[in-house]
Amino acid sequence: MNTSSRERILGGALELIRSGGTVSLASAARQVGLTKPGVMYHFPTKEALMLALVDRVMDGWDAQMSRRLCAPPEQVPAEDRLRAYLDWCLSGEVDETDLVMLTDQRLRATLKERWVARVAPWVDLPEDLPAERRSRLLAVRLLADGVWFADAAGVFAPGPDERVRVRAVADALLGD
Repeated sequence: MNTSSRERILGGALELIRSGGTVSLASAARQVGLTKPGVMYHFPTKEALMLALVDRVMDGWDAQMSRRLCAPPEQVPAEDRLRAYLDWCLSGEVDETDLVMLTDQRLRATLKERWVARVAPWVDLPEDLPAERRSRLLAVRLLADGVWFADAAGVFAPGPDERVRVRAVADALLGD
């Protein structure tokens, strides 16, 4: 498989989303100067393309959050993974393409399912946590989710000083 063409297609499709365009096999092909069959070589259906876009976005998230850990994510406690998620959400490194799972009404359930599977390792909390601790960690996750969504949607995104204050609230909830 020609990785550079595949990556160009994904990059072009993400640019379409950033610019408010609609992603289809044909629009992705036009965006990167390929034919529709050229795109279909890598992504036989629009669903395959959109799922690959979710994975591309989540690969970026995983890389950013993993850099904030001292070991691979699966080897650290849930609280450390959640802290990495919070740090990343507060970093301001978010853009519209992070909402890719919401961009196609017909595929929304499929895209959301993939997104949930990819983000769950970062935010899922063990069932055996004491209720108060679990509630505090859930509140931290919801704070992080809110900042992420505000940044990605470009609506009421907190400024730098507000991010510091939100982080202080989250740290208090984390018990730092």
